[in-house]
Amino acid sequence: MNRRPLRLGVFLAPFHPADESPTEQLHRDLELVRHLDALGYDEAWIGEHHSGGYEIIASPELFIAHAGAITSRIRLGTGVVSLPYHNPLMVADRIMQLDHQTRGRVMLGCGPGQLVTDAFMLGIEASEQRRMMLEALDVIVPLLRGEVVTKKTDWFDLREAQIQIPPVQWPSPEIAVASAISPSGARAAGQYGLGLLSLAASGPEGYEQLPKHWQVCEEKAREHGQSVDRANWRCVVPMHIAETREQARRDMEHGTLRLAGYMEALGGVKPPFASSTEKMLEEWTGPGLPVFGKLTLGTPDDAVAVIESLVEKSGGFGTVLLLGHNCASPEATRKSYELIARCVMPALNDLNRNRRRSMAWATRNAATFMPALAGGIQKAIEEHERERADRGGAGTQWVATAPGDESA
Repeated sequence: MNRRPLRLGVFLAPFHPADESPTEQLHRDLELVRHLDALGYDEAWIGEHHSGGYEIIASPELFIAHAGAITSRIRLGTGVVSLPYHNPLMVADRIMQLDHQTRGRVMLGCGPGQLVTDAFMLGIEASEQRRMMLEALDVIVPLLRGEVVTKKTDWFDLREAQIQIPPVQWPSPEIAVASAISPSGARAAGQYGLGLLSLAASGPEGYEQLPKHWQVCEEKAREHGQSVDRANWRCVVPMHIAETREQARRDMEHGTLRLAGYMEALGGVKPPFASSTEKMLEEWTGPGLPVFGKLTLGTPDDAVAVIESLVEKSGGFGTVLLLGHNCASPEATRKSYELIARCVMPALNDLNRNRRRSMAWATRNAATFMPALAGGIQKAIEEHERERADRGGAGTQWVATAPGDESA
């Protein structure tokens, strides 16, 4: 390996069709996180949304509290908390409590808020959201590191604010900033020395901007006396994997077209490709869909090629996050996640290199090992027969067999 091994996670907005039970969908999400934990996934990120009817988790912190109780090792992040919607002291307090409840497995993902419909309901101007996010980070970062903060803005007033309990994770729970097409997320991550969540990594524009995003992040870090690490950079990609490309495409007939209804609800116009599943998949796997990026639909080999391309294009990042699009059935979705854990990540991280080396070594030296094995077996037989002869022929006579058939 000439690079640090990639970590694997899932980014659950989540996207849920509006014609099924929301209760069942939420509990299915919890069971999915438990399944991912069992499969060895490193991370799961849970979104915050308040409108649109599809992304139905309003509090990722509440979800993480439950998920943390039914899992043992997977790290759990907010994906993401929309900082302008909350008093920053409350955000920091909730994350610190979760740091203890999860025994150090929580991460704070944050952003300005993606759905303008959410901001509208709260009376927040979309043009002010990025400014408000930075003002919140001015407070949250030092609070999570145990500092006392006094700061007043036009939307919050904190006076000697502080958190009552210390962090489990030193010096604080990890913080990552969401970034899509604009450089605002990368700038914020660099300014505060935080991680970066690239949500549009697979889309044509987002893919092309990947090197620039990290360049901006590093530039802002130097400017503010901070340091950033590619290990804390995460790239989100939509994928669905099966044993064959044909099976993967059949799996996606379950719910792909319903996702177009959500896009219509947000944009007010029915997408031109939404007339059939076939046309939508052609668009999604071709130029890609707005917000959702470009879909990888195929086999484990296809997934390996796409992720390797992302690594090469970006110059390297720490974690690949699979977008939880829920367009396949729950069963097919779980199988896709299993195939990626079982086949894709071992190939990307070359996890079997030592096994291949050991097998090759055994093959190269077979001419030495096999005669030694045969000689050892023959020696054991001869010693047995000598002992039998010393007893006057008493006991069972041993008949030699081919090496490999004889027990040592």
